Amino acid sequence: MRLSRSLAPLTVAVALVLSLPYDAAPHAPARGGGAGAPQPFGAACRTAVTGSHVVAYCHNPYADTDRVRLHIECARWWDIDTDSAPVDAAPALTVRLTGRCWKEVGSAWISHQKVR
Repeated sequence: MRLSRSLAPLTVAVALVLSLPYDAAPHAPARGGGAGAPQPFGAACRTAVTGSHVVAYCHNPYADTDRVRLHIECARWWDIDTDSAPVDAAPALTVRLTGRCWKEVGSAWISHQKVR
């Protein structure tokens, strides 16, 4: 079987490009690898509510320190909502945050702040 005259040069060019070493071959830069790309950030947090007590564990797998705070909103109108003191979760570190209401907990969440 013969290749047509217009397809033969294309086939030779593809064969030559595929035979080049990876470093010599033209290729697009990896996605997200540019200097202006944002770096991953933020500790992964697990929050558990048991009665009127809240416990949160935050693990920071990234290189930047994450300042985390536990916020608790109590279910009763007369119960005081609380915010914990900020705690720095350094790289590869797990921190524990606790808080409570007098009665039931309405909601609890974690806030994150990048430490510069």
